[in-house]
This record gives sequence, structure tokens and C-alpha cells, in this order.
Amino acid sequence: MGCCNRRCGLIAGAVVGALVAILGGILFPVGDIIIQGTVETEAVIEPGTTAYENWVAAGAKVYRQFWLFDVMNPLEVLEYGATPAVVERGPYTYMTRYLARDNITFHLNHTVTFLLPNGAIFEPSMSVGTEDDKITSLNLAVAGAYSAIPTELHSIVETLIKTTNSSLFQRRTVKELLFGYTDPILRGDVGFFLDYNQTYDGPYDVFTGKDDIAKVGKIDMWKGSRSLGFWNDEYCDKLNGTDASSFPPFVNKKEPLFFFSSDICRSVSASYESTMNLKGIDVYRYSLHPSTLASPLDNPDNKCFCSNMKTTKNCTLAGVLDISTCQEGRPVYISLPHFLHGSPSLRTDVIGLNPHEEHHKTFLDVEPTTGFTLNFAKRIQVNMMYGPSKVITVLKKVKDYTIFPLVWLNEVKEICTTYFEACGCNLAKSEGDVNQQSSSFLFSDRQRHWMMKQPRCSRRSSYLVSRCWTSYSRTDSRERCSPGGVGDQRSRSVGADFSQDKATCAKGETKGRRAFRP
Repeated sequence: MGCCNRRCGLIAGAVVGALVAILGGILFPVGDIIIQGTVETEAVIEPGTTAYENWVAAGAKVYRQFWLFDVMNPLEVLEYGATPAVVERGPYTYMTRYLARDNITFHLNHTVTFLLPNGAIFEPSMSVGTEDDKITSLNLAVAGAYSAIPTELHSIVETLIKTTNSSLFQRRTVKELLFGYTDPILRGDVGFFLDYNQTYDGPYDVFTGKDDIAKVGKIDMWKGSRSLGFWNDEYCDKLNGTDASSFPPFVNKKEPLFFFSSDICRSVSASYESTMNLKGIDVYRYSLHPSTLASPLDNPDNKCFCSNMKTTKNCTLAGVLDISTCQEGRPVYISLPHFLHGSPSLRTDVIGLNPHEEHHKTFLDVEPTTGFTLNFAKRIQVNMMYGPSKVITVLKKVKDYTIFPLVWLNEVKEICTTYFEACGCNLAKSEGDVNQQSSSFLFSDRQRHWMMKQPRCSRRSSYLVSRCWTSYSRTDSRERCSPGGVGDQRSRSVGADFSQDKATCAKGETKGRRAFRP
């Protein structure tokens, strides 16, 4: 049974419990106790619960859409010191989370250890082209050597660049840039996400919630430590919250949600934005606050994340996070796409960037009763830094330190596109009796047994109960809404929202898969 079906069961159990309690004449406090008890029992991460069945499996697939920045004027930059001009190409879409958690071990202190498998399977029908498309991008070896090697040794870098006939920019395929190629300068493999494919994230140690449901899913340790050790500061190195796939039940929208992201080597918080209706279910939308990547001048809590005074202009630069300390010294900077919420200088140093709040922000849609994240979009941009040099020829025309955009990604879950009734557990518009028997066959035996013991309820007027959603994903994956565009459209500034209904899928198929056309 797919993860959406399992979530459907737990969410529906809470809804049915509420109906039975209210329409059956039970006092509200009693109904609340029943609902709370059911959710708290099923939300514990241990074998036999709904949460465990959902947690342990691969569940809904996760995709990463990549937009790469293609340099339009590399010769002008090298010869005349022109401002780089870029056009983004994409999306190039990969299925990245499709394997179940691995090496699961439960401990006596009510925690569980596991690994998250990573992978990357190219999805042609969700992409604008092939992995062999060529992109002109920054030369990672040149930019990396410029920062990693002391200035007094830049003559060595100059010699290596000349002997290998390299330059500040290079033309590579999408696949090479994303997942690696052999660089002539370094004589080794480099890539934007070199160590991602066929690797693991973790190990993670998270609380099961057995002794305290308020701690369920919260991270106790990552890679065997309770401190990240990247920032030399207790606050910045703190592991705070969950991995964002779920949160403790009974979410309070007045409080922020905390989660850790290994991609950016830190914990962050998201604030309540609005209540939305997702396929018939009310969810709380949380988004990252602009202060997350603000300069220490505006957000003093970020001072411990500022490590390079030169490139951050004495820690006054907003919108970027230097993660070189967790990237083995490579000059990698993380930001929101198109430097959203960043200092204006970041966008004037590179022509062609157009940040858009709705298209480039990171958000989570969380069902408040269960704490499950039903929909999300994690949007991150990867950048590298280079600067002026009196020794390295390809950098002699560079006027100032430049944080250059390489690629931005949109990580999304395969949105469920059919309603609760497609699961066979419809709690829809009805006259008269509400028949729990017709809507309970997807629940666990424990849930079904509890529901069967409840009295039937009736109401003269018709009513509409929230509808749950479940995945629309056939075994052969021949029908699926795509997160991106298709055809000969080679450049897109925004990604199509993955929350489109099945009805909005294009009628034409490409290589056996249906693609969404905005």
C-alpha cells in the first residue's frame, strides 16, 4: 500500500473519530480525547503503527528539478571584464528518493537509527532535453583552486591552467556538471553533486515518540553526533527539529517548525503563512522567513554563520550561506534561487537573475492533526566564488569577488492527485447515515476495530467532510503529472507546481509518460 494510502488512513481516522464524537452526541472534550489518543498511538515510530508503515517505506517518490545557468558571454568576461550574463536552462528532472530507509535499528532510549539512500534516475518526460545537452558554466577547478591555494602559490595554478588549456568557463553536458567528470587540472572527479548518486545521507538518530509524542521524528544525532561541528558555535551547530518529512502531531500554527537540512549543513525554521486546501484537506503552509539568510546586521543570530569577511563584505552580505566548512574547503555558497531575499549586489554582479517569491521560496504543507508533511518544495541555489588575481591570467580582468550561480534545484514530492474517494474511503457529501464500514477498509485492524465499535450517526441535512488524497501512481508510471515543461522550451524561469490535478496532465505522452504542460 502506498504512503498516501497509509496517511489517508491516519488522517481519515481522526476525521471519522471527530464525526462519530460530534454527531453521535458525545461531548466535545471526550471526542478530543478519542482523537488525540488515536493519533498519538498511531504516530509513534514503531512496528505496527500507521506512522511506522509510512516512515519505513520509500513512499511517494521525490524528484529534483535542476535549472543550470548557461553563460552567454564567456569571451567578453575574459577579455574585457564584462559582467557575466546567464540564462537558466531547465528543468532537468531526476527521481532522487525512491528507496526505503536502510539499516534501521531501534534503541532502548526510544530512538531509532537509519540511513537515507540517495539516487538519481533521469526522467526524460519531465525534462526539457537530455542529459547530453551542453551548458557553458564556471570551471569548478579554476574557481576552487583560486580559493583553496594561497595567493603566493597562484603561479602554480596559472601553470596548471595553461598546460591543460583550461579557462574560467567550460562547456560540459548536464550529466557531467551535475554528477561528475574527470577534471584535467585536478586529475580527479568533480561535479555539482558528485557524492550524491548511490550514496547515503546519515546515519540519523531520531526519537520514536514512544515515551513523549512531542518528540516524535525529532533528530537526536546525525552521523553519530549531537553537534554539527561546522560552525564553531553551539547555536549554529545545533541539531534542531526533524528532517521535515513530518513533525509531532497537533501542530500549533503560532509556533515555528524547526528542521535540519544536510544540503545546507544547518537547521532552519519555517513560519506559518496560511491555511490552504490541498486536495480536500486543510493544511498549514509554512515557509522560510527572509531572516533565515539575512546578514547579521538584520539577524544577529546569523553571525556565527559568517566565516569569510572578504566575500561577505564584513558580514553585511545578505542572502547567501558560506558552506565551505562542510564542503572540504570548496568555495560553495548556498542561497535561494536567483538570490531571492539577497543583497542587490548579488544580482548586479551577474546579469539575468530575476527572483520571484512564489516560484523560488521554500515551503512545507503540513497536516496539523498528524504532523505529516503532505507537500513541499525545497528550493536551493548552489553558487561558487571567484575573484581578481594579478597572477592567474583568466582572472586578471575580474574586478571584484563574485558569487556565481551554478544551478538551482526544486526538490518536490510526487503530489497525490486523486481524492480520498479514489482510495475507497470517501467521507463525502451524504444524506442520512454515515456508514463507517464503507470507509474503513483501508485502515489498520486496530483502527477498523475501534471504528466498528462506534455508534452510527445521522444528520438530516447534508454535509461535506474533508476529502483525503492519495497517490496517482501506476506501477509502470505511465501516467503522472510532471513538475516541469516539455517540448522545445529550453529555458524556464519557474517550475510548474507539482500539485496539479490529474486532469491537467497533457494528453500527449512522451516515451510512455505523461507530461504537464503549463
